[in-house]
Amino acid sequence: MKSDPVLLEIGFEEMPASFLLPALDALGEGFLREAREAKLLHGPMEKFATPRRLALLIRDVKEASELTITQILGPSVKVAYDAEGKPTQAASKFAQSHRLEPKQLQRVQTPKGEYVAAEVRQEGQPVVPLLSAIFNKLIHELRFRKSMRWADVRFSFARPIHWLVGRWGKEAIPFLCADVQSGACSYGHRFLHPGPIALAEVADYEKALFEAGVVASFETRKERMLVALREAAKGAGGELLEDESLANEVANLVEWPSPLLGEFKAGYLDLPPEVLISEMKQHQRYFALVDGQGCLLPKFLAVSNTPVKDVSLSAKGYARVLNARLADARFFFDEDRRKPLASRLPMLERVVWLQSLGSYAEKAERLRQLSCFLAREEGLGEGIADLDRAALLCKADLVTGMVGEFPELQGVMGREYALHSGESREAAQAIFEHYLPRSAQGILPKTDTGALLSIADKLDNLCGLFGMGKSPTGAADPFALRRACLAIVNICLKKGYRFSLRKAISAGLELLESKWKTYPGFKGKGVVEEQILAFFENRLRVLWSESFRADFIDSVVAVGFDDLSWAQERLQTLHAWMQSGELAVLVGLSKRLGNLLKQAQGAGPVDSALLHEEAERALWQSCGALEKRLEDSWRQRKLSDYLLGLSSLKLPLERFFEEVLVMAPQEEIRSNRIHMLKHIWGWFTRMADFSRIQIEH
Repeated sequence: MKSDPVLLEIGFEEMPASFLLPALDALGEGFLREAREAKLLHGPMEKFATPRRLALLIRDVKEASELTITQILGPSVKVAYDAEGKPTQAASKFAQSHRLEPKQLQRVQTPKGEYVAAEVRQEGQPVVPLLSAIFNKLIHELRFRKSMRWADVRFSFARPIHWLVGRWGKEAIPFLCADVQSGACSYGHRFLHPGPIALAEVADYEKALFEAGVVASFETRKERMLVALREAAKGAGGELLEDESLANEVANLVEWPSPLLGEFKAGYLDLPPEVLISEMKQHQRYFALVDGQGCLLPKFLAVSNTPVKDVSLSAKGYARVLNARLADARFFFDEDRRKPLASRLPMLERVVWLQSLGSYAEKAERLRQLSCFLAREEGLGEGIADLDRAALLCKADLVTGMVGEFPELQGVMGREYALHSGESREAAQAIFEHYLPRSAQGILPKTDTGALLSIADKLDNLCGLFGMGKSPTGAADPFALRRACLAIVNICLKKGYRFSLRKAISAGLELLESKWKTYPGFKGKGVVEEQILAFFENRLRVLWSESFRADFIDSVVAVGFDDLSWAQERLQTLHAWMQSGELAVLVGLSKRLGNLLKQAQGAGPVDSALLHEEAERALWQSCGALEKRLEDSWRQRKLSDYLLGLSSLKLPLERFFEEVLVMAPQEEIRSNRIHMLKHIWGWFTRMADFSRIQIEH
């Protein structure tokens, strides 16, 4: 069967960098899905994206989709044939429904007996009309955060489409999208090769574009750019300040990356480094340079979309724009420092956080109380003065000129202005750290003061928004509550905090009590508390699923995760025992205990005088000898020792199960035996619900 490569290219006006890769992934996944459903045979797929195009190149696409033969069961043989072996009406109608004669039906043996079956053949579809329909569907399915329309067409896309290419080898794949008909020509770089490119061979797509001034592969383009940036930085006597997110963005802003070295006025180096980096990155998409000690140099690297003819002229142009931005930053920095940070607190009363949840001044007061509550729960009372002060001031920089102009510097400027105002270094650092982590994989707070304030801030967000019924949905999380929840979990795990999550949530909701009295949609403190705990459970499962088996996670979560650090320690210990035969013993004992106690009601003390059988007396003696060891192991957080202690009950428990009738006819003896087993069961469920663990044999 003939096979050739297939090319789909969508050409458009320059698309925002953040739109490109998600759209490319959606396009690739969509093609694989449609090809799978259509039984289209093909080889590997390559994906390409530049600011002006999205493209798929699929190798070895066969000339027709796969022939499929499906066997469909009909009535049983007893129903399909009469006593003389002739087809009944049931067999005839079944055959007719599949365009067959009754004699073409087959007999097949199934677990339920012998049945008749129809073998249905579906011939493969020709590749060109099949791909024509698939391509049109894929383009119409693409979704963007913002779309637009053009001319008088009703179709919308991120940017107007200018050309389409559909090819199977040398054969065209015709399809129409909006007002654009697919053709055989691509287009090169807007300035280096603005004319059409006739693609002689589809397989040479990437090479043809490269010759026309376009590096089509995002990965290749990014790597070429970084290599050139590092060489240019080295030539300037410094090192490139690596920034993955900036590299991804800039690589999707250009088709032919050409780095250019520039310099800004050295006098601006006395501004906070974060200000300089933010200005270069957020507003100009420049890369910063540092010396061997990591200190910023008064130099930057910009990336042009074309090789620059007059380097010095272009460098001056880039520098002029940056210097103007830094002059603005200098003005705001100097003006803001004219008065202490604390003097801005009254202004927070006029800045609304959320309409139903009050101002930032009210939020800061809640953060003072909640963060100090957490500190006391952790036994960190010595640092409460700094924590209290940091919580009071943590939002004050929102009303400064610098943060008003450059919002991404909130927290950074709060730290700088706090130090300038004479606040303690601990409090100033906490003001900065309470915004951490700034992204899902961002750095976490290092100080306890910053960590506790960060937790309090995010917990206040969760309590406030869940109380208003604004929890995340499957499609949207506009307030980044998933990230806030995960940040709390990661901070607690990193710092080893042991406070009760339930108590912390309850405290956060109580601080908002005055707001709920005026909010008609509030469902009640208990309901919201359970919703937030369920939200934490879901985030924990997602986080732990990257490293642990689902059944181990289930077993730990089932007995509680109120102490996040302790729950993870239990999970890690179980995981470490995964290959141990002792774990299988614990699982077996736990399941047997659970089955016995499933219907048992109540619990009480064990009366040793009612232990008549030798096996039950031996078991109770083993429990007495073991109890102190288990309590010591638990208190000292030696969980492997704790599990070893539990596994030592194997022999006395097995003997008990073999020789003792738990459900004795005498009620007091039966209850006493159940109380003993419940006592043992409590030791198991303290660690995990072992019955949920699947042992692989």
